[in-house]
Amino acid sequence: MSVGTSGAQSALRAHDVRSAPAPRHADPAELGIDPDDLPDGLVIADERGRVICFNAAAARITATPATEALGHHLERALPLEDLEGRRWWQLTDPYGGLAIRVGQPERNLLLPGGREVLVTARYVRARPLGPVRRVVVSLRDTEGRRRTERSHAELIATVAHELRSPLTSVKGFTATLLAKWERFTDDQKKLMLETVDADANRVTRLIAELLDISRIDSGRLEVRRQPVDIGAAVGRHIQAYVASGQSADRFLLRIGQPLPDLWADPDKVDQVLSNLLENAVRHGEGTVTIDVEPAPSPREGEEVCTSVTVSDEGPGIPEESMNRVFTRFWRGSKRGGTGLGLYIVKGIVEAHGGTITVGRAPEGGAEFRFTLPVGTPAYLQ
Repeated sequence: MSVGTSGAQSALRAHDVRSAPAPRHADPAELGIDPDDLPDGLVIADERGRVICFNAAAARITATPATEALGHHLERALPLEDLEGRRWWQLTDPYGGLAIRVGQPERNLLLPGGREVLVTARYVRARPLGPVRRVVVSLRDTEGRRRTERSHAELIATVAHELRSPLTSVKGFTATLLAKWERFTDDQKKLMLETVDADANRVTRLIAELLDISRIDSGRLEVRRQPVDIGAAVGRHIQAYVASGQSADRFLLRIGQPLPDLWADPDKVDQVLSNLLENAVRHGEGTVTIDVEPAPSPREGEEVCTSVTVSDEGPGIPEESMNRVFTRFWRGSKRGGTGLGLYIVKGIVEAHGGTITVGRAPEGGAEFRFTLPVGTPAYLQ
């Protein structure tokens, strides 16, 4: 056990504080855990305000070795200030403040040098309204929270930017039609209404993406499993592209037989296929090949799964970008898009219990491969 845990075991047990023993090396068996194993910083001061525990996480977060903190007064070992520059220990006065206080809620405070940390404090008393025997402080690095906040801010900014263009178009065309309806020919009216309809669909898709991301991030993405003919689903998407003007020769669909029965959410599977095929058509070149086949399952107790591979013959994805493909806002090119599609695809596949990977196709383009488990839902067994 490192020096950072000196006296920690007795300090962490409230009923051991009555005698207020001098700092000592406690037996880890008393608690069954070493404070250095805790993920958050832990600092404990005795009834005199002297630090008796300064675990490894606290040393990492504060950049202060435990040997320099142990035995020193809490204010010196952990010199915290609030965001207005006031010294926190003088402000809160844990030992001389109100006897009804039990601690301090989590808040952002500053270490020397301006580094921000999340701090929570607990005041341990031998009896209600009695003197403070221990001050237990928890420290957390703010970097993880900052990354989450930045990600949310980027998401809001991206969606707001993407919504502005179609909504401006919808507003402009509808205002023009209402003000000057009689001046336009039927063909002009039809063109403007078709543009409004397309932009309204774009807004609907953006809102759906935003809702999907919210559900994925919170683990609440629902999967409504039904029997799915994955080969037929791919065929429908190909037919839609051909109907919109793509050459039928650009697509090659190969289905390996026999395919196992697939239970999945048909709408979510369509969403995955739509994103992957759109990426291949928009960003790739040459023939878009879709292979649907049975594959060995990585899941215990399941022999096979359904595998779908979408590949093209374009320039592919640079090797250094492979590990960022399924993150938010990644774009393979500058040709539009929110950069959220593949993040949603990964979330949908994993919500089904499947996996998705990206690599380089034999022809040199991008290759996306996802697998879905084929087991019958538990409620039907």
